[in-house]
Amino acid sequence: MALFITVLIIITCVLLVIIVLIQNPKGGGLSSEFSSSNQYLGVRKTADFLEKATWTLAIVLLSLSLMSNFTQPDGEVIQESVIQEQIDEMPAPPPPLGSSAPLPGTTK
Repeated sequence: MALFITVLIIITCVLLVIIVLIQNPKGGGLSSEFSSSNQYLGVRKTADFLEKATWTLAIVLLSLSLMSNFTQPDGEVIQESVIQEQIDEMPAPPPPLGSSAPLPGTTK
């Protein structure tokens, strides 16, 4: 399920990028191609469609992101006791080079 939601998030992001890049901040964008007043998709209708598509995709992306948080498997969480066991099993670090302590196995 998590993989499915991740794929949906990626598809939504690509669509959102495409819709945003089609728009022109000064109202020119794709809507300038439909500047004839007698066409069915006029300038205003195209701008309205692109704005609604942007908001819809943004809401879908937010919803999918929240859902992905709840569908992640719980088995990937490392518990503190496991971390502490790994720390306890690590060998002791060697003494610093400038210390006067003798090395193990040597005599002064």
